[in-house]
Amino acid sequence: MVKVLLVLFTIHYSLFAQAQVSVEASIDNIEMLVGQQAHVVLKAVAKENSKVEFPQFKPMQYVTPGVEVLASQPQADRQQDNGFVEKSVVYTLTSFDDTLYYIPPLTVKIDGKPYKSKSLALKVLTIEVDTTHVDQFFGPKGVQENPFLWAEWSPIFWLSVLLLIALALTYYLYVRLRDNKPIITHIKIVKRLLPHQKAMKEIEQIKADKMVTAENSKEYYTKLTDTLRKYIEERYGFRAMEMTSSEIIERLTATQDQKALDELRQLFATADLVKFAKYSTLINENDMNLVNAIEFINQTKQENMPTEETVKPQLSEEDQRSVKARRILKAVITALVIGSILLFSYVVYATYQLIN
Repeated sequence: MVKVLLVLFTIHYSLFAQAQVSVEASIDNIEMLVGQQAHVVLKAVAKENSKVEFPQFKPMQYVTPGVEVLASQPQADRQQDNGFVEKSVVYTLTSFDDTLYYIPPLTVKIDGKPYKSKSLALKVLTIEVDTTHVDQFFGPKGVQENPFLWAEWSPIFWLSVLLLIALALTYYLYVRLRDNKPIITHIKIVKRLLPHQKAMKEIEQIKADKMVTAENSKEYYTKLTDTLRKYIEERYGFRAMEMTSSEIIERLTATQDQKALDELRQLFATADLVKFAKYSTLINENDMNLVNAIEFINQTKQENMPTEETVKPQLSEEDQRSVKARRILKAVITALVIGSILLFSYVVYATYQLIN
């Protein structure tokens, strides 16, 4: 008894489910002109988990002789009640013969079982032509010649390509120049003391250190003669620091008076005795030699010499190469920019001439 009830329930449920399954077809316009398009919407209502297979048509395939299928477009699913869903596909049709067409039912398979829609009709109309007034129609036009010849446009095309290459190369060189840090050199103007000013400053330092009255005569005469040697070297331009006292006197003989040289010779002789023979001097003798040194400097000084000196930094070979490379890059970039401007102007002018 239970098995009989179960079978009856199953049959009842199947019949109820089948009653809910449906396939419908509709057309948006039953009349159209030759070459126009009509749309057939094919809908299928089935359970949500059912497998629904719509008819497949290839482009230009006939759904019926004389009616072509141009495209088929699936639509979005629409949910129904009781777990059912509506699926649909839109078929685009066209025809080029004026007649009344019968579109047979379209078959949709749901879970492998075929369901057919209703048949449709499509009437294709043609445009009536008034053959009695032929003069109002115009025949087909002949093939027109292209007003622009490649021979005329090819120079502009290749010059435009060359312009793009020049702009790209300009940008690349600009990046190289930007990344290559410039070497900045500063020319310094240094104020310097004149030779006699330096010498007098050192003599004042000797006096300030009270070396005239000091017991260490060797240190006093060493500093005093070194000051004179430096002065003579800067004043007369020969290496007095590397020469002996007699060699210095001999070099100065042709340029100085005998009295100044005698006093200088006496100063150097006393200094040599103190430094090499351990000669002891008196305080008044030290004062006299200091006065003689000052007198010699005052007699031979040059006050019209420049007091400022321009110091230019010396660049290394690598820095010199970098400076040279930057100059070349700047020159090339400038040339490319000028060439690009001229090229662009010519392309615009030539294009304007061809168009007009």
